[in-house]
Amino acid sequence: MKKDQMFPGRRSVLRITACLGAAATAGLLCTEQAHSPAGSAATPPAGGPRAAAGPPVYTSAYRLQPMTAYTPPRFRRALPPVRQRPFLRMSEAGRTMVLTFDDGPDPRYTPDILSTLREHEVRAMFFVCGELASDNPDLLREMADDGHVVGNHSWSHPLIPKLPPSGIRDELGRTSEVIERTLGSAPLWYRAPYGAWNKLSFEIGAELGMEPLAWTVDSLDWTEPGTESIVRSVLDGAGPGVVVLSHDAGGDRSQSVAALRSYLPELLDAGYRITVPRR
Repeated sequence: MKKDQMFPGRRSVLRITACLGAAATAGLLCTEQAHSPAGSAATPPAGGPRAAAGPPVYTSAYRLQPMTAYTPPRFRRALPPVRQRPFLRMSEAGRTMVLTFDDGPDPRYTPDILSTLREHEVRAMFFVCGELASDNPDLLREMADDGHVVGNHSWSHPLIPKLPPSGIRDELGRTSEVIERTLGSAPLWYRAPYGAWNKLSFEIGAELGMEPLAWTVDSLDWTEPGTESIVRSVLDGAGPGVVVLSHDAGGDRSQSVAALRSYLPELLDAGYRITVPRR
């Protein structure tokens, strides 16, 4: 026997070892293919064209989510500062005044006030109570359609300083929700019932994106003193930047309606521009 010839037994051992190695390699490839997403694709028919091998495609849920760097930024309105006292007048230039009406909307009186304002083409502010606003959404929409500012006057007209923080938040928050749901945007101004403010009301109002507005002249219409008395209160207190307090609900407001018809044209004839604050 030549030196380079193997014994029959040794050749058999080598053939068995080669077969085991090939089987192990084939099994490993099958396992890799089974765990790869690309390997789950249908096998092309025999003899048909085969796609060129390319990089594996990964479809994890993470990669399907938009990356923060590529999402458009969300606009968020800047919150106003926390005030220590409400605005009492407006700093508009010239002979400007602001007319405000509290406690509504009331279907008995608010429509007549809106009609008078529309007749003279002026805008005013309406500080509404949430429980009445929720019952009269059409009047809220009419206010907004005419260009008036709709403000927050709490839900049920309570004395704010007697409420806990949760109560203040509920009174202001629920009313803002009604206004936003009806008009599409939350109010930018609020007024405390009875003009009774406290530190918490300023803080919570600012958190809700609202500025506090009081008044310069009280028409005293809530006392029902008579139409002429209301007219005289407004005309005597008229001046640049003055904010006038009146009411369109909360009692018999027929005197308030009649007084507006009288003093509004007189203010306009005196050169006053009736406007609303800008924010």
